[in-house]
Amino acid sequence: MPNNQFKRGELYSVINGMASTAVARRLQKNFRQSGLEITIEQWSVLYHLWKEDCLSQQELCNRTFRDKPSITRLIDNLEKQKLVKRVASKSDRRINLVCLTDAAKDLQDKTIDLANQTMNEALIGVNKEDIETVKLVFQQVYDNLT
Repeated sequence: MPNNQFKRGELYSVINGMASTAVARRLQKNFRQSGLEITIEQWSVLYHLWKEDCLSQQELCNRTFRDKPSITRLIDNLEKQKLVKRVASKSDRRINLVCLTDAAKDLQDKTIDLANQTMNEALIGVNKEDIETVKLVFQQVYDNLT
């Protein structure tokens, strides 16, 4: 028997989406209150560049699950804020790499701290075992569909 029995109104993707949206809104609010003028979408690009600097736009699309026009717009705005720069690839002139500036590197610790603070707020009253279960379930769902 399949494991997808749910009552009307209990569509899990909706519940997950609501939680995800609430966390994103709170993180955006925490950024604003700390004087940071970046969006959650921009932060997600920076986050991947902090993990590995100088990625191609296509790789950023893959890692952030965004399409090319969205990534282009985000990178354009990050460039205007002097947080990233495009650099021609030495191995393939058709590819531009997106690299962090020093200003972006300076934001890393502060934004990661704010993200951790936001998750701590979100997880008040949730025990560690439940958190691990949810992580495992979501990873399994993702693996099943990719």
